[in-house]
Amino acid sequence: MSEPIKLIVGLGNPGREYEATRHNAGFWWVDELARNSDANFRNDSKFHGLVARTALHGHEVHLLKPQTFMNVSGRAVVALALFYKILPDQILVVHDELDLPPGSAKLKLGGGHGGHNGLKDIIAHLGTKDFWRLRIGIGHPGERSEVVNYVLNAPRKEEQVLIEEALQRALDVAGPVIEGKMEAAMLKLHSN
Repeated sequence: MSEPIKLIVGLGNPGREYEATRHNAGFWWVDELARNSDANFRNDSKFHGLVARTALHGHEVHLLKPQTFMNVSGRAVVALALFYKILPDQILVVHDELDLPPGSAKLKLGGGHGGHNGLKDIIAHLGTKDFWRLRIGIGHPGERSEVVNYVLNAPRKEEQVLIEEALQRALDVAGPVIEGKMEAAMLKLHSN
C-alpha cells in the first residue's frame, strides 16, 4: 500500500487560447474529476492557481490547476503542499506525455521529467522526483524542433477521441489511486 493521495495537480496553461491544446491534458482530467465529484474550482492567489477541495473515496483531496504557465508550475504545487503539509508521495501530477501514444495513460512514481517543463519545475521546487505521475499520452511529432508547436496545438480529431478514452480509463482508477492502491490501479490501467 502506498500513501493515499492528498493533492492532485493537473498541468496546463491558463487562458482560453490554450484550453484545447495537447499540453492541457492534465487540466482536462482534473476538470473531469472535479465535475464527477461536484467540486468547484476557485482562484486562490496564495497557491498561484485554481483550487478545489473534495472528498473522494473517503479521502479529502485537494485539486490544483496552476495558473502560472507550465514552466513555473512548481511554485503552485509547493505552496499548497507546504501549507497543508502534504508529502511528495501524496501528490499526483497529471500531465501530457509525448513518449506515449494517444489513447495510452500510465501511472508511475518518480522518474525524470522527459523534457516536460512543468515536471522539470515541480522537481526543482519539491527537491525530489518521488511524486506520482499520471501520464496522458499525446504522441510525438517525430521531430524535436516540432515539439513546442505540437504541444501548443489541439489534437487531431482521431487523436482527441483516443485521448478522451484514455482520460476516461484513468478516471475509472481514480478510486484506487486516491486510496493509495497503486498496484491495483496500475494493473487495471496498464492492461488496456
